[in-house]
Amino acid sequence: MPNAVNAPAHQPPVTIERRDGPYGEVVLRQRGPQYEIIANGCFLMDTSDGRSERLLVRAALDELATRTAPHVLIGGLGVGFSLVEAAAEPRWGHITVVEREPAILDWHRTGPLREITGRALADDRTELVEADLVAYVRESAAAGRRFDALCLDIDNGPDWTVTDENTTLYSPAGLAACRAALTPGGILAVWSAQPSQRFEGCLRNAGFCRVRTDEITVARGVPDVVHFAARPA
Repeated sequence: MPNAVNAPAHQPPVTIERRDGPYGEVVLRQRGPQYEIIANGCFLMDTSDGRSERLLVRAALDELATRTAPHVLIGGLGVGFSLVEAAAEPRWGHITVVEREPAILDWHRTGPLREITGRALADDRTELVEADLVAYVRESAAAGRRFDALCLDIDNGPDWTVTDENTTLYSPAGLAACRAALTPGGILAVWSAQPSQRFEGCLRNAGFCRVRTDEITVARGVPDVVHFAARPA
């Protein structure tokens, strides 16, 4: 897997593809062996580390240790670390990945990012859905579809959204939809570039329990965090 540690810090990025999508411009760049995704000029993620994106899924499964073949919804395909982590774990029964950007889906299905996720995409448990995450979660809740875990990584976190539309996920209505889309005792895990005590309060106000924030040391900058919460059993 590409690793930024082996790439010179001064090496300029090379744009592989720039595309206008339904939510603005999305760009795939390469810097040495490392890939980067930029949305509307805002850095989203790269392939330099991925430990926090993996923890997003791994810790959710740990919380579901007594369940048989749980169903996980991964919100945001990104560079694919969360999907790869889920597919590497045989305990997951079904893996649904929701991604709204057609370009990102294409980069994984037939483009350069296939080298990261090709095996995970070929897993019979994996289902890719092209949809807006917030809309999909609301529709799932209304239709009675339930997930054992929601692992969400659609932008830089509740206090630093990439698009205005993403703020609805962290609103009382968005969190209520997440709660409704979970099975009793199900786990909500939300990736963020920084901790948010305000968001912890929002989770509790939305009826979640066992709220906590885990910090994950990364190679550069401040630690990433994952907010965890559970729907009461």
